[in-house]
Amino acid sequence: MDDPGCTGLCGLRLVVQGSEPVNEGSPLRLAFTHIPRRLWAGGYNYQSNLFQALSKFRSGEFAPVLFAGTGDDDADLAPLAAIPGVEVVRSAAFDGRVGLAAALAWGLDQGVMAEFRTHRIDAVFEAARFFGWRLPYPAVAWFPDFQHRRLPQLFPAAARWRREAGFRMQIASGRTVMLSSESSHRDFRKFYPGAKNEVCVVRFATGSSPAFLTANPAEIVAQYQLPEKYFYLPNQFYTHKNHQVVVDALAILAERGFDAVVCASGSTEDRRERGYFDEVMAGVRSRGLEKCFRHLGMIPLSHVYALLRACTGLINPSRSEGWSTAVEEAKSFGVPMILSDLDVHREQTNDTASYFGTDDPATLADHIIRVSQESGVPSVRSFVPGHDDHVAAFATGFARVIENTLKSSQHRG
Repeated sequence: MDDPGCTGLCGLRLVVQGSEPVNEGSPLRLAFTHIPRRLWAGGYNYQSNLFQALSKFRSGEFAPVLFAGTGDDDADLAPLAAIPGVEVVRSAAFDGRVGLAAALAWGLDQGVMAEFRTHRIDAVFEAARFFGWRLPYPAVAWFPDFQHRRLPQLFPAAARWRREAGFRMQIASGRTVMLSSESSHRDFRKFYPGAKNEVCVVRFATGSSPAFLTANPAEIVAQYQLPEKYFYLPNQFYTHKNHQVVVDALAILAERGFDAVVCASGSTEDRRERGYFDEVMAGVRSRGLEKCFRHLGMIPLSHVYALLRACTGLINPSRSEGWSTAVEEAKSFGVPMILSDLDVHREQTNDTASYFGTDDPATLADHIIRVSQESGVPSVRSFVPGHDDHVAAFATGFARVIENTLKSSQHRG
């Protein structure tokens, strides 16, 4: 039976039947690389949600082994290590990009290889890191998006080259390519028309750890001195996240005499444009919008979920997404959403959100007024009915990709 989420090597399908284990005996040991939350919160949350989904819905089939650098933050790693079945390994081989040059030049990151052998790895999940074309393990390359191709002006030339070189090396090395949306699949075929790799689309879903839901939303709202009605923008201050259009919309609302508050949280680090956060906040101050646009900083994930569950609506003004973590989290709680009019946002929400152009603050302002007026008495949301079904489908889709990759590897061997 063919899997509509994958293309290529169709004759090598191994279909997941119910909850039967992928392998008989010990769980498959899958290598992952830690993604620091302060550098890429979406990537960190993606892996966290994947580990949770596998633990809950594919228990005993997979043993995620998360390799971290010696200097990585304990506060990041502790919640991941607490997920049943997850093993965390610290090694200098994962400090920065120690072995990248060797992986590119000689085809193998030897330091990483030694760790994989020591920890009995069966397969590798490559996210924003390339281990070499001679890697002797079945490997899946996750391409979160193609932002460097869609918005090349946001990348310094060297950064754009590194990202593109990594993608092309993974493609040339025959990796199974995993994408998160049909929108990204179309981009992949457009930008790499000659690629013969197996390509799978696995839409992720969020299933938060109970530890992230312990904070009392009313207490967190009060702690940050927010009003009962507020809109939430939990995006890092990357340039492509487009916070500026929200500030422009708030200025329009102020001119109309409509009070609205948007609180933003997340890291202020964008290595591509280091002055972006300061520029946005300077504009907030110069226009007298300090009470309307509030940056809370890098806050605990339990606070993120508390604010999301109690907000009037979520705003995501991004210029580029692969499959938005913030949108997925809002969907899981039934939060009203005001989103930039991207194909992937419409795909992700089935056209059920409110949309605006990335350079159209007036329409965004109109949506903020309408959603605010339509909202009832503030309340705390719980997971929507059927939420677990989406998370289970995410786990099963990932399991199918691993199965296909292993089967293909055996066939080639």
